Amino acid sequence: MRLYNTMSRQVEDFVPLNPPEVKLYACGFTVYDYTHLGHLRKYTMDDILVRTLEHHGFEVKFVQNVTDVGHLTSDADTGEDKLEKGAKKYGKTVWDIAREFEDYFWYSMDLMGNKRPDISSRATEHIEAQLDLVKTLEEKGYTYEIPGDGIYFDTAKLADYGQLARLNPAGQQEGARIGVVEGKRQTTDFALWKFERAGENRTMVWPSPWHERSFPGWHVECSAMAMQYLGEQLDIHTGGIDHIPVHHPNEIAQSEAATGKKPFVRYWVHHNFLLVEGEKMSKSLGNFFTVDDVINRGFDPRALRLLFLTSHYRGEMNFTWENLAGMQKSYERLLRQIKELDEASTDLPPAGVSQMSEPARELHDQFFAAMNDDLNTPEAVAVMWQTLKTAMPAQEKLALLRVFDSILQLDLANPDAHLTETEIDPAQLPEAARQLLTERQQAREKGDWDQADSLRNQLKKMGYEIADTSTGQKISQITT
Repeated sequence: MRLYNTMSRQVEDFVPLNPPEVKLYACGFTVYDYTHLGHLRKYTMDDILVRTLEHHGFEVKFVQNVTDVGHLTSDADTGEDKLEKGAKKYGKTVWDIAREFEDYFWYSMDLMGNKRPDISSRATEHIEAQLDLVKTLEEKGYTYEIPGDGIYFDTAKLADYGQLARLNPAGQQEGARIGVVEGKRQTTDFALWKFERAGENRTMVWPSPWHERSFPGWHVECSAMAMQYLGEQLDIHTGGIDHIPVHHPNEIAQSEAATGKKPFVRYWVHHNFLLVEGEKMSKSLGNFFTVDDVINRGFDPRALRLLFLTSHYRGEMNFTWENLAGMQKSYERLLRQIKELDEASTDLPPAGVSQMSEPARELHDQFFAAMNDDLNTPEAVAVMWQTLKTAMPAQEKLALLRVFDSILQLDLANPDAHLTETEIDPAQLPEAARQLLTERQQAREKGDWDQADSLRNQLKKMGYEIADTSTGQKISQITT
């Protein structure tokens, strides 16, 4: 298996520290507002990574944080805490906001078919671990205090600071990469622990050795919790590409400074952005959408998942409702073909590769060659569609598709749970549709498959989907 490593800017062979164990940490969601489509794509592709690793026999320990405190509105260690801001916006307490939007995150993940991490760690429940990390950094001489503001990490103490982002700390201009904080020694220095300022009256504060009312910086939580559950060195760390310039270099700096320069992460996996109708998602633009928006418009979250899989995780993706509508039809067509295979098949054959026919083995190998090539989901999905067209027994085809679905998670084992159309009695069809249906049956009996396909397409244009089963043609109304 090969993965693109942001640190090297190359696709590398994946070799964990202690196989078959894989220690994987994913930057989690900041629970100050609703989970949106961009989050759905990122965490769906994390899910694909975990399932692919597990398919190959790796034992993945999957940890993901919940940022429920300390994330300021700017990477510059300035601005309002996002939780405090969200609480004011919705007229609730920060604790209520955090739990409400955390619940919505899991609700969204479940609908998308994403497995939950082995450990989900809330920042507010790991304050001591974060304090201990800052104390360790202080003891080792990596910190300094800005009176009335907080404890900062001195990036000048690390010659290789910013390597992940290819930063040149000496060339950073004040206010260019990050905002101005009076008292910083270097523009790249970052807050480890912040102090409540006079008049702030924050809800989420804790006592620390430096200030009675204080709270963790954003960056420190990931290092503290990742090392608490996974140790001082991780195999894989995932996140969005927006974490490359600031958050992840800061994680590396504080983690490696605390552990005596042990390499913190072996493989950095970063996901690209999702645009909506060609623009960055924003409530002010009216293009901020959630999984409930998907459902309320008549689409299945698994169709959205299939749409995500048609784009590589490292490529920018443009979401449109038109594209989702097309994918919904494709997803329903896939499910109907699965039902046809299920009705036509007998007992499923053994799923072992060595027991498959030659065509099935080739498709199997093509699928996993794609997945092993830096999670090439577009190619893997193409192999899935090719499987439906390949001549092989129905039961073998169905077995192969279910192997693929152990990774893709399109819920192919439960097509009826996702199909929205209802079967129609042919006698209830309009005369023109009944005539086409009769002509199609006659074409099938003659073996004229081109004519049968042509008539199927004519019926589809009239709003009817035709499925060929062992008991004859079944007609459904297309509702999407």
